[in-house]
Amino acid sequence: MSKKVCVMGAGSWGLALALVLHDNKHEVTIWCYQEEEKNAIIQDGENKRCLPGIKIPEDIKLTTSIEEAVEDKDVVVIAIPSAFMRENVQNMAHFIKDDQIIVNVSKGLEYSTLYRLSEVIQSELPNNHIVVLSGPSHAEEVSRKIPTTVTVASKSRKAAHEVQSLFMADYFRVYTNPDLIGVELGGSLKNVIAFAAGALEGMGYGDNTKAALMTRGLTEITRLGVAMGANQHTFSGLSGIGDLIVTCTSPHSRNRYAGELVGQGNTLEEALDKVNMVVEGVHTAKGAYRLKEKYNVQMPIIDAVYKTLFEDYPADKALYSLMVRDKKDEHNQEDLMWEE
Repeated sequence: MSKKVCVMGAGSWGLALALVLHDNKHEVTIWCYQEEEKNAIIQDGENKRCLPGIKIPEDIKLTTSIEEAVEDKDVVVIAIPSAFMRENVQNMAHFIKDDQIIVNVSKGLEYSTLYRLSEVIQSELPNNHIVVLSGPSHAEEVSRKIPTTVTVASKSRKAAHEVQSLFMADYFRVYTNPDLIGVELGGSLKNVIAFAAGALEGMGYGDNTKAALMTRGLTEITRLGVAMGANQHTFSGLSGIGDLIVTCTSPHSRNRYAGELVGQGNTLEEALDKVNMVVEGVHTAKGAYRLKEKYNVQMPIIDAVYKTLFEDYPADKALYSLMVRDKKDEHNQEDLMWEE
């Protein structure tokens, strides 16, 4: 059954998901932040900065009016950077009705409150069902219909299944998961680990080092997630290890690329200028550092990334500090079964 859907945000991910929805015969409207951006997409038939070479069908409507974008839509998909989430949801709230499903596809944390993005949205739209879509999914590949699999999470089983049906396509498979905390944390914190993976690449280290980083990085994400109430099995799934693998290894990853530039000797500001798109891992690193302090969880990789980004600590010294830490068991002692 065809739905009326609004996608808030005309960046690469918002556009890619709009194309999936259009392929599924839904009526799609995209909200653009700037009039210039909207006009450029209409004129060029594509977003040359964010998703070059991907044509946007003419029957997808573009607007800069929030009221026009969300009014009378069955589903509102939010693809807005975390730093601007609350402000834009506050602006949307005047026009949102309680029966509209809100789908967040952005990844990150709100630094001032340490809220996950679904919590930010729920605090402004307390009467709406919030669904989160996450997983190993680069916009550049989804827009070219390269087979991709994601998961959707919500407190509402009915809302999750509706969103699952909304997006399911022969190249875009969607699973459901009730663990909203785990799905969001996996999707957010992997960007910090991906930045570190890029830094290792930039410094010339090899596959051994990157494999260790990813494995121990997942351990840290899981450790924090469980402390916050997530199901540890979520981190073995699409929004955990799946998203971590693709973001740490793919040339499409802006977080990995920014880290690579820093590893090569660029300052953070120079790296962000060269990427020229939002690098969520930088913002999330601040929130992750505060969360591990709040929940008293050991996260040495997060510590190292935070010091590199915000305390001018050299990346090579940060790596060395990880390698010379005190000896540890790989798993918790109570999980081990020594013979003697």
